[in-house]
Amino acid sequence: MTAIDSVRVRPSSRKPAAPAPTLRYVRQLAAEHGPLVAGCDEVGRGALAGPVSVGVVVVDVRSVRTRTVLRDSKLLTPEKRVELVPLVRSWGVASAVGHASADEIDAFGLMEALRLAGTRALAEIALAGVVPDVVHLDGNYDWLGRGGQDALFGDAATGPATPVRTMIKADMKCQAVAAASILAKVERDTLMMELGAEDPRFGWAVNKGYATPEHRAALVEFGPTAWHRRSWHLEGAAVLLDDDGKMGL
Repeated sequence: MTAIDSVRVRPSSRKPAAPAPTLRYVRQLAAEHGPLVAGCDEVGRGALAGPVSVGVVVVDVRSVRTRTVLRDSKLLTPEKRVELVPLVRSWGVASAVGHASADEIDAFGLMEALRLAGTRALAEIALAGVVPDVVHLDGNYDWLGRGGQDALFGDAATGPATPVRTMIKADMKCQAVAAASILAKVERDTLMMELGAEDPRFGWAVNKGYATPEHRAALVEFGPTAWHRRSWHLEGAAVLLDDDGKMGL
């Protein structure tokens, strides 16, 4: 047996990289509904403080070109997300981020607040003269469309008439949804860093409002602020995870 024969090859412990999102689902939805397809994703769902934010990026299937650099925002460094924002803005025919405040989350509940933030983003896009033919929404639950939550909202708000199609892990599979996740993440992170500079006690510049041990300890010491979701159990709050089981920082 040679020295080479005696060497044991250990299998790599690194997980294979996830396939890059594509335009496949954009083209499928366009064939069914029309050429203007909006990718939609939210951030801030599991935070203790700050808004929930919903990004929307509309692409035109007749002219859109694939952008392989786009990824779900959770897979990118903060620096890379910021770097990609101009590309995302120029790539889509329209884009916007809508927010719903901690007070609105307390008043309406989280799902209704998400819908409110999403309708605000779509309203901003409509003001620019763009109305998507269909919205591709990350997740398995339609919290945005009229078919999802009429009874919950009552007179507080109405959802868009635009059809909404959900998909689990759409931010990992669809470039338009990945682009929306980048815009929403960067805009919300920027807001939380600004708030953290004004009030550094809770570490928002680092934790972005999520339930880190430092944030929870500060809540016990100082109590909640106007930016905290007071309807939630805050003092000694358990760590709240995002939809992927991560803290969402």
